[in-house]
Amino acid sequence: QVQLVESGGGLVQAGGSLRLSCAASGRTFSTYAMGWFRQAPGKERDFVAGIRWSGGTYYADSVKGRFTISRDNAKNTVYLQMNSLKPEDTAVYYCAATVKRAPTLAYEYNYWGQGTQVTVSS
Repeated sequence: QVQLVESGGGLVQAGGSLRLSCAASGRTFSTYAMGWFRQAPGKERDFVAGIRWSGGTYYADSVKGRFTISRDNAKNTVYLQMNSLKPEDTAVYYCAATVKRAPTLAYEYNYWGQGTQVTVSS
């Protein structure tokens, strides 16, 4: 089993930055990739960014050039640096883990955190 806990959400003005953290515990060696998703009220849960344990990254078109996913193996933590935030980035952000190589669909992920709220005001 893998347990994931997100943190770092909050309220920020448009154009500002936030850094989300996802602390992983349990059998993290059994996972292959980590991802960030987000879900706004009344919307589907959408892929934001992913990182393979090899270090390769991939992003949704809507956040390319603004968001950066990274990892710290020593702390067993994955990060999402969010810059140039827009009101449309407002959502609950979820960290997820999977044994698949580089999925971008929610149903392809096996483990999920509880989410952290990000609100961007205009």
